[in-house]
Amino acid sequence: MKYGMNLLLWGAEVTDQMFPTIEKLKEMGYDGVELPMFNLDLDYAGIGRRLDDLGLERTAVTVRNVEDNPISPDPAVRAKGVELTKKTLDRCAEAGVQTLCGPYHSALGHFTGRGPTEDEWKWGVDSMRQVAEHAGEVGVKLGVEALNRFECYFLNAHADAARFAREVGHPACGIMYDTFHSNIEEKDIVGTLREIKDVLCHIHISENDRSTPGKGNVNWEKNFTGIAEIGYDGWLVIEAFGLALPELAAATRIWRRMFDDELTLAREGLEFMKAQVARYCGK
Repeated sequence: MKYGMNLLLWGAEVTDQMFPTIEKLKEMGYDGVELPMFNLDLDYAGIGRRLDDLGLERTAVTVRNVEDNPISPDPAVRAKGVELTKKTLDRCAEAGVQTLCGPYHSALGHFTGRGPTEDEWKWGVDSMRQVAEHAGEVGVKLGVEALNRFECYFLNAHADAARFAREVGHPACGIMYDTFHSNIEEKDIVGTLREIKDVLCHIHISENDRSTPGKGNVNWEKNFTGIAEIGYDGWLVIEAFGLALPELAAATRIWRRMFDDELTLAREGLEFMKAQVARYCGK
């Protein structure tokens, strides 16, 4: 098992000012960090070298928006979405990122007033297949993320995300599991983890209020029982949100501070993950 921390808790891009915090995460015992991949003009090769010097591995996260929606009825908009995710994968390769996760299957926070149509599903699969082919070429794994019904309408249940990845049908395309979204959408957590095992490549550990894992109401017993049962031993990455991301506030709905401070959240969250793995997974 590898333990990571999503840097979105501190900001939407990796800056020089963030590296003292990253160094503290390394001192705490994290194996890696998850990089926000929104600004594609940063020196990601340089960021990768600095993380190598610290001995930290990395995953990454990105999103798509209305103007580059991969399931848009406009083929030009879909093409732009594919192009931008491919460009993001190039930056991932430069930074030495292993997995690019996130809801880049459709536009974050955008709703049509109905569920996904057959055409949108077809467009989404076709767009992601093009992305997956590029991911395979640059050596980065895709971890497609289902979001709860309040953040998107295209992929809500993890089983839907798994079916989506299977239809994409490329070895570079997997899915991720998120305990926050699962807490809203899944009736049978252990059963869900069993069902998605064949395409699961990444896990976000996220509390029901997006703060410190273990301090809220997520059913951690069922989550870690399922993780142990399927033999998962990849990344467990804490995804927590504060007030540092006004650009994502419309989707994450974070309006107030839910924890004492970010580094305490990171330290207590890592301790919690390791304790749960030791208890349920025997590792």
